[in-house]
Amino acid sequence: MQTLKVIKIGGNIIDDEQALDVFLEGFAKIEGAKVLVHGGGKLATKLANQMGVEVKMTKGRRITDADTLDIITMVYAGKINKNIVAKLQAKQCNAIGFSGADGNAIVSEKRPIKDIDYGFVGDVLKVNTNILEVLLNNQVTPVFCAITHDENGQLFNTNADTIASELAIGFAKKIQTELYYCFEKNGVLQNVNDGDSVIEHINSENYKTLINDGIIADGMLPKLNNCFHAIEHKVHKVCIGKPEMLFNFNTKHTTIQG
Repeated sequence: MQTLKVIKIGGNIIDDEQALDVFLEGFAKIEGAKVLVHGGGKLATKLANQMGVEVKMTKGRRITDADTLDIITMVYAGKINKNIVAKLQAKQCNAIGFSGADGNAIVSEKRPIKDIDYGFVGDVLKVNTNILEVLLNNQVTPVFCAITHDENGQLFNTNADTIASELAIGFAKKIQTELYYCFEKNGVLQNVNDGDSVIEHINSENYKTLINDGIIADGMLPKLNNCFHAIEHKVHKVCIGKPEMLFNFNTKHTTIQG
């Protein structure tokens, strides 16, 4: 195993069955070691509404109380994760589903209460890559959902972008690792209303300027913070864009540099 690709897909792909099938068809054909990380999409919110569980959000982030944790565990680690694994098996990609609790792969702690109590939301403490390396060396692809644990029996809802970044960092200590964030846009955009205005290269210097100018804001900020966190911890390459960038690197996308 010389190079590893950690690939994260967003909820917009999960929510569109056709888009998911197209992505997984391509993903299955990617040669070499790879890890897939997926978000939750809208299914957890839909199920919560059906079950009469209030969906609480603040500043775009989900508050995870005990009832909500039950639902997202069922949806993320169950329905969505197993659906993806089954689809990959049908495409001759031998895959196995993971939460952070499986194989003690990702350990988190409950997010400290500052201004807001996010409930059962976990911040990653450590990643254990040993069991994952055994699988990867035997051509088995781990598929991670956005659930972690604290080694004391407690599960946590954890940001999928962060899980992807922390997995990439964990592997980067041992092998050359690349991190790809796939979502519905062509990359980080200069103008959010112009899908072709992709900023093809972002480094630590122009990143600060882009934030000060208000070009990078809202939901893109934590995603890019995860990107730079990965670069600072020896991840070889970090890219953001549509899934097509995985199969044709000439496709316009954003590359993060140190």
